[in-house]
Amino acid sequence: MGKRGFTLIELLLAMLIVGVLLALALPSYLAYVDKKNVAQAGMDVALIATLATHYWDDNSAYPASLADVNAAGMLDPWGNPYQYHNTATGQGNGLARKDHKLHPLNTDFDLYSMGKDGRSVSPLTASVSRDDVVRANNGAFVGLATDYSPP
Repeated sequence: MGKRGFTLIELLLAMLIVGVLLALALPSYLAYVDKKNVAQAGMDVALIATLATHYWDDNSAYPASLADVNAAGMLDPWGNPYQYHNTATGQGNGLARKDHKLHPLNTDFDLYSMGKDGRSVSPLTASVSRDDVVRANNGAFVGLATDYSPP
């Protein structure tokens, strides 16, 4: 009696089927991961903003840095530190953010994640800033820079 097994053609056909399934599933999975990371960064930004607001309630001033609200070590889902800029004093590790008309996004403080690429510049319209997760309108908006439209 002969040995039973897969022929080379059967193995190649099985590998082709697995490859096609991966090619179909991988983009959906990566889009899911991106949405999950953006949502997590948005929740983190909202939490840190709440801490900064409580700091205001106690001190009548916004924190000079995220260390003042015990959030200096927080990293966004892509492994980068959150960026903070106290608009009144100009202190913090981030830049003051601006909309497409170069108006400031906030009058109190800026807080954002530099997004998936880990790069950012002041205006949201710049290509490196489009994936940032930002806080705007003094906290009325938290989300992707691409989704922000000024009032």
